[in-house]
Amino acid sequence: MGETLGRVHSVESFGSADGPGVRYIVFLKGCNMRCKYCHNPDTWAKCGENDGAKLMTPQEVLKTAMRYKAYWKQTGGITVSGGEALLQIDFVTELFKLAKEKGVNTCLDTSGNPFTVEEPFFGKFNELMKYTDLFMLDIKHIDDEEHKKLTGQTNKNILDMAQYLSKNGKKMWIRHVLVPGITTDERYLNQLREFIDTLKTVDRVEVLPYHTLGVFKWKELGIPYQLEGVEPPTKEQIECAKRILNCQN
Repeated sequence: MGETLGRVHSVESFGSADGPGVRYIVFLKGCNMRCKYCHNPDTWAKCGENDGAKLMTPQEVLKTAMRYKAYWKQTGGITVSGGEALLQIDFVTELFKLAKEKGVNTCLDTSGNPFTVEEPFFGKFNELMKYTDLFMLDIKHIDDEEHKKLTGQTNKNILDMAQYLSKNGKKMWIRHVLVPGITTDERYLNQLREFIDTLKTVDRVEVLPYHTLGVFKWKELGIPYQLEGVEPPTKEQIECAKRILNCQN
């Protein structure tokens, strides 16, 4: 059996926004969703496509990450993000297993899109859960039809994943990108709050205000940006969403 290789887009040595404490963040390539506000469209390409990914083994990634261990203190560690990290579940599982052997805190930043109870994914996901301290789940939209318009994909399996993590006692942070005219509707925010209230293991809820910092990447890739003219949310919209969702950020 050949060694597991991760298709790495980039890394961040001193991340402070993707999990507790100071984190070493690994951004992986590949994503099935096409979120209209995505600020990393350069991570979309999947295996076999000409995407400039750097191929690395879990051992190589961990060895590099461990150089920064002194900065992690008690709460920091390694976060794997994307793209969509669950598309490379074998790589993430092996990396996290090695990390846990060294006592490193592990965090997965995911949209949950690949989640299914079908095999072989489901068995692999159960294995991954053993080595993952925190799941940061980005719920793009609570309404399934609106979710499809926003991302091109259903949210039903994503919500199933949140419930499965809760049922299995896995700690979660829920993240929600606030986009004026798309996710600022109080009706949807209240529905999201009601859903989060059904989960037993959510430690934190974060509102991530929509921004346009990644628009230049769409232009560089020759992809029409679909939210042209949409401004970041106002302070009032952000505070309203935080109040409804009972946020900690």
